[in-house]
Amino acid sequence: MKKSKTVSRRTQAKRKTPLTAAEKVLAAHLVEGGLKPGTPIAIRMDQTLTQDATGTMAWLQFEALGIPRVRTELSVSYVDHNTLQTGFENADDHAFLQTAAEKFGAIFSRPGNGICHQVHLERFGKPGKTLLGSDSHTPTGGGLGMISIGAGGLDVAAAMGGAPFYLSCPEIMNVVLSGKLRPRVSAKDVILEVLRRLTVKGGVGRILEYSGPGVAALSVPERATITNMGAETGATTSIFPSDAVTKKFLAYQGRVKDFSPLQADRGAVYTGGEIKINLSELEPLAAQPHSPDAVAPVAKLQGISVQQVVIGSCTNSSLADMATVAALLAGKTVHPNVSLVISPGSQQVLAALAKNGALQTLIAAGARIMEPACGACIGMGQAPASDAVTLRTFNRNFKGRSGTPEAKVYLVSPETAAAAALTGVITDPRTLKATKKFVMPTKAEAAGSLLVLPLPRGEKVQIKRGPNIAPLPAFAALPEADAGPVLLKTGDNITTDDIMPAGAKILPLRSNIPAISRFVFSGLDEDFARRAQDLKGGYIAGGDNYGQGSSREHAALAPRYLGVRAVLVKSFARIHLANLINFGILPLTFKNPEDYASLEQGQTLSMPDLKTRLQSGQTVLVKNDATGKTWEMNHPLSARQLEIILAGGFLNWLKRKL
Repeated sequence: MKKSKTVSRRTQAKRKTPLTAAEKVLAAHLVEGGLKPGTPIAIRMDQTLTQDATGTMAWLQFEALGIPRVRTELSVSYVDHNTLQTGFENADDHAFLQTAAEKFGAIFSRPGNGICHQVHLERFGKPGKTLLGSDSHTPTGGGLGMISIGAGGLDVAAAMGGAPFYLSCPEIMNVVLSGKLRPRVSAKDVILEVLRRLTVKGGVGRILEYSGPGVAALSVPERATITNMGAETGATTSIFPSDAVTKKFLAYQGRVKDFSPLQADRGAVYTGGEIKINLSELEPLAAQPHSPDAVAPVAKLQGISVQQVVIGSCTNSSLADMATVAALLAGKTVHPNVSLVISPGSQQVLAALAKNGALQTLIAAGARIMEPACGACIGMGQAPASDAVTLRTFNRNFKGRSGTPEAKVYLVSPETAAAAALTGVITDPRTLKATKKFVMPTKAEAAGSLLVLPLPRGEKVQIKRGPNIAPLPAFAALPEADAGPVLLKTGDNITTDDIMPAGAKILPLRSNIPAISRFVFSGLDEDFARRAQDLKGGYIAGGDNYGQGSSREHAALAPRYLGVRAVLVKSFARIHLANLINFGILPLTFKNPEDYASLEQGQTLSMPDLKTRLQSGQTVLVKNDATGKTWEMNHPLSARQLEIILAGGFLNWLKRKL
């Protein structure tokens, strides 16, 4: 009895500790660990999402676990990336995904229904819930007050099976907003300002939590734009409070019952620091080629000739975004030297545009209307001309991601994009005036015809497998000692696009690891895959922020298939680090930058007593056989992650646990 009272007092004390909004959601879902930044924790996931570029592998992995039905509150399988069907591969993958969803108990969002993050915001997101998605822009859900985290497909497959998601407890950074956005300045400019200050690695190990009086002036789609692109800072996720604005959005979607309030407690401590942004002082901004943090005022870029403008993506494809563009284009014509491409974010958005006349306005102005899908953002169509300047309302402008290696991609707001489409040059949108105002609906358009609900009992469903769907490769456990060549040495900020490119040629091979592995590092070194196979694998050396960008686990899985056994870098991006561990690739970090500088491609490294040193908690000893130099390297592995590495990967480890 005495013990019970003590526990009760402690619990009460914990409840009295002021918490941030993010900490409240994390605490309510905590399975292992405590909310101490930098320590390992595990949280229960309420919802999951997959998309077709990562989903086939995730569902193959779920199937390999031998679990008959998903164990989450909600799991949704979206088709939004590989919708350009130039061969049988993508259509076969879609059939596989639909039958897998029917069998295992997930909702299936058919091609044309829209981009996963936009549709999930409209139909399924709930304040206070957790969402794990096999897409790095899953943090979009933070605009609704969710803890939404991007991860590799294997982590999502485990979550669908009821396993918690493991991560290092993030610090919480307070982004305090005041004031109100002026005309022609938008939410895109807010997140570009955050990126200007934090850079593409300033959010690593943090959750960005938005607060302050300026929050109330931002709609949920605007908040979602900000949380979506917070992924480019390297942040674990971003989150807004759930308030009257949130409730209004859910009521508009016919889901007011899903509303619950979420606010930070007064006196909550933000361990990740604070930045303040006065919305009233912001001006239109643009991220210059080839990084989302290369931010400059649009006013200083004016006059640069533009050949293409693309409006859409999960960052800026809401009804409000599209209607804003239509209002600026009404009664005008796109500049003759510009190709204007528009992709609504969902079937719901497209239907509303058609109903209120905005769609006809866009068409009359000369816009090319694409289906609701990721499309050009993932390099799936609409590649710009050679050396073209293209303004895009997207979230990434990595070199070559557009499909044209030498294209110059600027990331801008819908307003700035519309201004350039009309003038043919980068133009400050504050010089434009809207010539028409569209009546926005008070209730969302009903759009459920492209959602397929799972069968109540799916055991009799036969999963359809096309010839491009290859079996999962099996990987061996970590050896006692290891040796191999340095297959490639890279610099800082290597992206997952650099490691495993996207685009119309490569994306259809996502369910075929032997085939897609031929393109590993092909943008940097066309000979990499052949060299790795001829040498029977080896190591990769890299600089800071290695693996930034998308959640694509193929950037770890395909190198592992080629025999890459360790990656030696200065620092890792969060999701890619987790993916390397999941597939049994040993992640190592240099204690001394001089050791990185001394490495050269082709040199042979050896790691004596590797397994013993890892198990005994020692650093990893590395010897350069070419120079005779020996040095120590750290690893970022928790006890659980070490078990996974020793087992040869997460799937091996999880099968043993189950």
